[in-house]
Amino acid sequence: MFLHLGGDVVVSKKDVIMILDTQTLTSPATREFIEIAGDEGFIKNISGGKEKSYVVTTREIYISPISCKTLQKRAGSIKYLK
Repeated sequence: MFLHLGGDVVVSKKDVIMILDTQTLTSPATREFIEIAGDEGFIKNISGGKEKSYVVTTREIYISPISCKTLQKRAGSIKYLK
């Protein structure tokens, strides 16, 4: 099965590791993880300036304009962090 992340981006549900709310960047460890991933070129911003969640997959991290709760509903059994 696939998960639509916004725009024209669809990923396989089996590749999704976690879905993070943008507010989790208040955690120093999470902020450092995202900064390092950005420096390494693993982040793909598909939000169009309306960032609501980070979707961490086995290959990349997507910044999505869709909320964690909506992505969770779309994914079914994937749990999310708020």
